[in-house]
Amino acid sequence: MPTPSVDLSTLGSPAPTDRPSFQKRAEHYRSLLEALRADAERIRLGGGPKRIEREHQRGKMTARERIAALLDDADDFMELGLFAGDGMYEEEGGCPAGGTVMGLGHVSRRLCLVVANDATVKAGAWFPITAKKNLRAQEIALENHLPIIYLVDSAGVYLPMQDEIFPDKEHFGRIFRNNAILSSRGIPQIAAIMGNCVAGGAYLPIMSDEALIVDGTGSVFLAGPFLVKAAIGEDVDIQTLGGAATHSQVSGVTDYEMPDDATCLATIRDLVSKFGPRPRFGFNRIDPVPPAFDPEEIYGLMPTSGNQPYDMREVLARIVDAGSWTEYKARFGQTLLTGYARIDGWSVGIVANQRITVKAKAGKKAHTDELQAGGVIYSDSADKAARFVMNCNQKRIPIVFLQDVTGFMVGTRAEHGGIIKDGAKMVNAVANSVVPKFTVVLGNSFGAGNYAMCGRAYDPRLMLAWPTAKISVMGGQQAAKVLLQIQLAKLKRQGKAPSEEVQQALLHSIEKKYEAHTKPRYAAARLWVDEIIDPVDTRRWISRGIAMADHNPEMAAFNPGVIQT
Repeated sequence: MPTPSVDLSTLGSPAPTDRPSFQKRAEHYRSLLEALRADAERIRLGGGPKRIEREHQRGKMTARERIAALLDDADDFMELGLFAGDGMYEEEGGCPAGGTVMGLGHVSRRLCLVVANDATVKAGAWFPITAKKNLRAQEIALENHLPIIYLVDSAGVYLPMQDEIFPDKEHFGRIFRNNAILSSRGIPQIAAIMGNCVAGGAYLPIMSDEALIVDGTGSVFLAGPFLVKAAIGEDVDIQTLGGAATHSQVSGVTDYEMPDDATCLATIRDLVSKFGPRPRFGFNRIDPVPPAFDPEEIYGLMPTSGNQPYDMREVLARIVDAGSWTEYKARFGQTLLTGYARIDGWSVGIVANQRITVKAKAGKKAHTDELQAGGVIYSDSADKAARFVMNCNQKRIPIVFLQDVTGFMVGTRAEHGGIIKDGAKMVNAVANSVVPKFTVVLGNSFGAGNYAMCGRAYDPRLMLAWPTAKISVMGGQQAAKVLLQIQLAKLKRQGKAPSEEVQQALLHSIEKKYEAHTKPRYAAARLWVDEIIDPVDTRRWISRGIAMADHNPEMAAFNPGVIQT
């Protein structure tokens, strides 16, 4: 029997906090977090101080001020998609947070999803990423039967980019389709018209179950005064055309006429407080226990480079409740850790990539031992994970995936051992899993490893990233070398033979660009992940995610392509 390279009887050990290597890693990680927080503060300013002041002069709160006033505890708000659109629309003047603030918080003691247009960013106009972010919000509400509150203040589609937001299946119109689906599923939707609400965007609040409108600042119409003048020659002002009095007293389009933002938000709280009881699925939870070791020690455990090894068991010991770990197939397929644990009291199954090198049998036909590289999924690991995922489904236990994976093993021995078949088993099990799944990218997330470890395409209820995350089809160095060979082959066909110096410069240029595209900020800007989080907050995020999923009494995520009974 192979000898394990770690003690499998316990999870974790005291951190070597006095070692220079630990301190160097911790210092590096804290610098990453400081840079992240600085950028987060910049993004939270939206369109900037001058535009915030302009909203105040109009008698309006900003999107973030509205959310803070709406929630029971503003500090309890867990924002999603903060980095959406970051760096994507520089020629258009930028789109901080995708022009929308959204996240999870309690309103009158009910967990709700709140979505607020940020009028300081292009008057709340919808960029392509704005639509994607709003669709993600509705997806979360649909999956988890979560009430959703819209705080509407938008000039509508950003016309210079209308072709990227208007016509396709996952574009603007899908929002209203989802409004209808949410209502049909009995999921409450409340919309407050607190500013402009123009053209197609007018359907969102009115297709919600109840609509409030603020007098003097709120307005809703299919065509504004300028378009009405151009279309039919009629002269009309905004309030007469579609203000609070018009729609609350004449058309009956809105349900509540509010004198100001504060009253409007207080009324929403009152409406939510009167919601009737809702069934829950009832996932297993007991009184939480803190981790065995300080979660901040994770900073010193995580390497400064994605190629350096570390023991995932040590990381888990600072995330899961102390004494709750029960490992599944501990001495088999050791490049994946699988086991049952509790996180903040919730029962979970965990699938985590192991980054230390372990000694184990090479394959089904091998008779000698070999060293298995950390972060790589081998046939035995894939088989183990597939069985474990199915067990969690049978037992109705949510699954947490902790990604630091470079992909599946390649080469003759791996292919002869059936790596494709065993990898397909794992992907099949993850794809067909009906229990809530949550994914956290700690380090690398490359190629098919991203898929098998429940990447975005496999419907995790939340997908989160640490500042050390990297997401791409393969590692930067490998990809750069492949791209370099392609470019060199092209140059040779043209009769050109670049010198070694030119080749190295070209390689460096490719590596730099590719590496920039693997960073967590790049992924978060495009909503490949829902949020970049501090490792210390991992327990809180997973706990909130399971509490969110518990709102769905049917457990399985909503899939419009599948008929559910």
